Amino acid sequence: MAITMTESAAERVQSFLLSRGKGLGIRLAVKTSGCSGMAYVLEFADAAEAEDQVFEDHGVTVIVDPKSLAYLDGTELDYGKEGLNEGFKFNNPNEKAACGCGESFTV
Repeated sequence: MAITMTESAAERVQSFLLSRGKGLGIRLAVKTSGCSGMAYVLEFADAAEAEDQVFEDHGVTVIVDPKSLAYLDGTELDYGKEGLNEGFKFNNPNEKAACGCGESFTV
C-alpha cells in the first residue's frame, strides 16, 4: 500500500506549508459526493491519528485514514497547469469512471 506524489506536487505542497507556517503535511481522503459517488479531499494535517497510514515522498508527509486508503491505494498526487487552470490531479489506479465535470469518481 502506498501513496506517492510527483516532484511538482511535492514542491507545491511544501510551498503551501511554508506559507501557512505550520503543519505536519497533508491529509488525503475520500468522501461521498457528486454524481459519480466519491470526491477527493485534500487538506493540511497538523497531526496523525493512531489508525492513520503515513507516507512520505519527496520530503512531504501524506496522511490517509484506513477507510480512504481502500480507495486510494496506489494513487499518485500530481500538480500541473493547463492554460489558465492549475491544480492537483489524482492518478488513481482504482478509479473506474469520473463524472463529466471531473469533481467525483467511482471505483
